[in-house]
Amino acid sequence: MEDQQGLEDQHGQIGNEPGESGPSGEGGAQDARRRRVAAWRASERTLCRMPGEFSMGERLTALAADAGEVYDTTGMPDFYGDGVVAELERRTAGLLGFPAAAFFPTGTMAQQAAMRAWAGRTGNSTVALHPLAHPEVHERRAFGTVSGLRTVHPTTAPRLPTAEEVRDFEEPFGTLMLELPLRDAGFVLPTWQELTDVVEAARERDAVVHFDGARLWECAVHFDRPLEEIARLADSVYVSYYKTLEGLSGAALVGPESLVDETRTWRHRYGGQLFQQYPAALSALVGMDRVLPKLPSYVAHARVVAEGLADGFTKAGVPWFRINPEVPHTHQFHVWLPYGADALDDAGLGQSEETGVTLFRRWFPAPAGPPGLSYTELTVAEPALEWSAEDVRDAVAEFVRRLD
Repeated sequence: MEDQQGLEDQHGQIGNEPGESGPSGEGGAQDARRRRVAAWRASERTLCRMPGEFSMGERLTALAADAGEVYDTTGMPDFYGDGVVAELERRTAGLLGFPAAAFFPTGTMAQQAAMRAWAGRTGNSTVALHPLAHPEVHERRAFGTVSGLRTVHPTTAPRLPTAEEVRDFEEPFGTLMLELPLRDAGFVLPTWQELTDVVEAARERDAVVHFDGARLWECAVHFDRPLEEIARLADSVYVSYYKTLEGLSGAALVGPESLVDETRTWRHRYGGQLFQQYPAALSALVGMDRVLPKLPSYVAHARVVAEGLADGFTKAGVPWFRINPEVPHTHQFHVWLPYGADALDDAGLGQSEETGVTLFRRWFPAPAGPPGLSYTELTVAEPALEWSAEDVRDAVAEFVRRLD
């Protein structure tokens, strides 16, 4: 898969496709984007609402209304990471069971800082991770280009590596990075026993373990463990504040105090020592207060939606489809269909515009395999809780009708 920077919003489905953005592609691409967003905004029924559907004024008004409930906004704003940013760091570290946390403007920067710091401690700049992991697919090969790190892949299977694959890998590595969940494989997770076994296998090789936990917040239901217990398996963890918690931007790195202090130094070197970040920090606190407690209900209902989709495709006579995973591990999963992405986009947009129901958003060609196979990422959030399995089946029937 190629870099998909234009797709990297909260759910990966509101931006332009690669090559659409930029000065040369402004006209038609931007018109198409505005049409999509207008249809999604106007829909009376949808499975989720994405930040890109709201105007700046709407988001600022909502933040101003909510911020006072999570922090004293009569005080001074932050300056270079104190105040509300420091409070967000404190709360995040406590929630994940670590002594320290550092706020970063992006996860890309946070994980590079962490990997550089671990490389210095282990004496090995090689990072073992999945080839579908975010740094390999969506960050323009920043580990090697910017930070002098080398990556290796214990497995190419569409899942996280097993303990045996880690234990028997043919060359040393200093850090094992595990993306939880592995988004580009379908937001998939191992079992709790598999996760603990692979962490143990890495430590047997004197490697440290880092969790790419951009979406760690929604993993607790699958593992049937509190967030702190999951996070504490690793030596360090990165979490995002906007992908699931609906913040404006930002990320955190949690870990031992000495490691986090070093990453603050690298943050400054990478250009991440911003003067003020209080809007992002406040929105993150709102997300932790408002969205985080709701995630278990989203994950549970994702399974209802997935079942309704499977029944709907079967009854509509679709020759082949795939819900991956069949029982979603989080509140996000993949849907695969044997049609071109353009045809599927047209059907979904037509359904949104003409019926006021948005079931699917963007579709993308399969990165490998035969042509004519496409997938989409489906996110089940608060609006989806109003949908029954029958509602999903009805929406599928209408969608498939538009493919004929």
